[in-house]
Amino acid sequence: MSITLVQPEWRRYSYRGRAIEELLEMPLDEFINLLPARQRRSLKKGLTEAQVKLLAKIRKARQLLNEGKRVVVKTHVRNMVILPEMIGVTIAVYNGREFTPVYVTPEMIGHYLGEFAPTCKRVEHGEPGLKATKSSLFVSLKT
Repeated sequence: MSITLVQPEWRRYSYRGRAIEELLEMPLDEFINLLPARQRRSLKKGLTEAQVKLLAKIRKARQLLNEGKRVVVKTHVRNMVILPEMIGVTIAVYNGREFTPVYVTPEMIGHYLGEFAPTCKRVEHGEPGLKATKSSLFVSLKT
C-alpha cells in the first residue's frame, strides 16, 4: 500500500480569491479595489515621489534577479503598500537605527513595509541593577 502526497488545490496562495499569476497581470487600478480600506485610500491618492523611486528600484532589482544576481533594495519608505510585483525581492527597511532585511512573500500583499521592520526593541528586564530601573539598583546582599 503506497501513499502519495499531493498538495491540494486549496493550499495554493490566493489573495481575495485571485491567484498570484492573475494579480501580476492585473492593472494597478483593479488591484487597488481588492485592498482593505486604509491601503485602498492611500493608493488612490497616488504614490509619493519616494514611493515611485522605490518601485523603480524594485523593478530594476527584479530584472537583476532574473539574471541570477542577488540584490537588496534599501529604503526609508515604510508607508509603501506591498504590491504583487514586489514578491521575491529582499527590501532593507530602515527602522530608525538600522536597515532590517525583509524578504517579500505572497502573504505580505496589502500590508505596509514598516510592519515588518519594528522600530522598538522588546524590553527584557534582567537581574536587578542590570537593564532594570533605578529603584532596583540597590539590592540587599544575602550573606
